[in-house]
Amino acid sequence: MANEPNRTRSPFSAIRAIDYTVIFVRDMAAMRRFYEDVIALSLLRELSPNWIEYGIGSNTLALARPSRTASDAPTPAGSASLQLAFKVSPADVDACAEELVRQGVELLSPPTNQPFGHRTLFFRDPDGNLLEIYAEI
Repeated sequence: MANEPNRTRSPFSAIRAIDYTVIFVRDMAAMRRFYEDVIALSLLRELSPNWIEYGIGSNTLALARPSRTASDAPTPAGSASLQLAFKVSPADVDACAEELVRQGVELLSPPTNQPFGHRTLFFRDPDGNLLEIYAEI
């Protein structure tokens, strides 16, 4: 035990939740239309034409153009930067699929019952990010 390293509590153990998620966008107009009109997220605030926030439960989803804090090059077309999973009730998975098709959004995978206890639906946003609507079944 004398050789055991001194274990101190990490200050990061204080993290309790993800407060907000930022999607760096290539086409702000298309992404804004998609998240507001197709996905119907509630606009919280628009800090500038380069930063728009939506409320999802107790979390915030922000659309942003890379700027002073992140000057990363855009993700190449055809490559997802991230995957977001939005939780709904089981009946709402199918209703969301119908609405996406009505809005002209291509489904990557129709509503499907998965062996791990989720009903899932997959599609992409205008920048190519992978989105999932799911319910526990």
